[in-house]
Amino acid sequence: MEYLVGVRVEYLVGVAVVAVLVGVPAFVLWRVMRGRRELGTSPAERATFETLHTASLAGPPLRAGLTADGAERASRHLRALLGSAALAVTDVERLLVYDGAGDDHHADQAFEHAEATLNDGRTQVLTIDCDLLECPIRHAVVVPLTTDDRVVGALAAYGQTASAGLVRAAQEVAGWVDSQLELAELDRSRTLLMEAEVRALRAQISPHFIYNSLTTIASFVRTDPERARELLLEFADFTRYSFRRHGEFTTLAEELRSIDRYLILERARFGDQLQVTLRIAPEVLPVAVPFLCLQPLVENAVRHGLESRNGVGRITIIAEDAGAECRISVEDDGLGMDPDRLRRILAGEITPAGGVGLANVDERLRQVYGDDYGLVVETASGAGTKVNIRLPKYHPGVSAR
Repeated sequence: MEYLVGVRVEYLVGVAVVAVLVGVPAFVLWRVMRGRRELGTSPAERATFETLHTASLAGPPLRAGLTADGAERASRHLRALLGSAALAVTDVERLLVYDGAGDDHHADQAFEHAEATLNDGRTQVLTIDCDLLECPIRHAVVVPLTTDDRVVGALAAYGQTASAGLVRAAQEVAGWVDSQLELAELDRSRTLLMEAEVRALRAQISPHFIYNSLTTIASFVRTDPERARELLLEFADFTRYSFRRHGEFTTLAEELRSIDRYLILERARFGDQLQVTLRIAPEVLPVAVPFLCLQPLVENAVRHGLESRNGVGRITIIAEDAGAECRISVEDDGLGMDPDRLRRILAGEITPAGGVGLANVDERLRQVYGDDYGLVVETASGAGTKVNIRLPKYHPGVSAR
């Protein structure tokens, strides 16, 4: 294998992770971090910034869904948004958290207070009986929490009175909580979809590549046992990486390392008929990328670009630093493809024989980074194929763990 620069894909570089708070304007966060004195000159400005800041603190715990841990971590901030003496959050089966005054004698009744709202999905205003004169809990406003038009829980605001302002505030805060829970559902759906697509890629890799690799290794067992042993170890490492169970993302270095193992096995099969050039910029090795986003492109280049042609086939893999982005290309000089057929494959109109590699990778990239970051493919019948990818070096929610 030819290396055009002094880079070995085996080297790993630490990943810098940037935390980005989604949904809050950057200038708001900046002014909040500068301190309360910088939040604005008028009371209205200060109140606005304080509210946004409090909401930004309550949001992240709820992005995991309606759980006891998330509700407990968000409750203090939600109560601050409401300005209520106490607050309770339930799901449809139990009380998740009670925060504020009266927790020693009203918390046990909180789920009972929410039952009517959980059953009919309507806001309830309740009068709370309490024998303690000093207790500020006399009324409760109970509002449903919904996701996809389903009641999934309830939020109750407790105080001395059930004013129209408290009712409106409770409904507005509950609506904001609903939006966070819907985002959590979208995150879960996205994760399940990506896991399903990765499983599809694994299914594509396993029958074709495993059979050919084991056949190649078997051919060396008698003639060159040491070579067979080395190839078997490479095969084991490759399959261990491809079938791992954790993490949606990996580093570009790890993805290239797996590709290196794959190509070692294919070089053993094709011999000098397969020539590979790697040109990798060291700066992009730690970039986080979706798991198995490049290996299918390389396998596609070998299977559809080189297997059906006569003579030497060449594959070139380039990864370049482009400022805030990383640019990657996988090119072969094989048979190429009719552009209209390629368009239909990427659009999902047809599924090519032998797998779903290109369409799968294109869809996953768009899901993670947006439509501006899909595959760009240059090809024509008899003219080879070049697949281009742009990836942002840092993107919210993308990190190699």
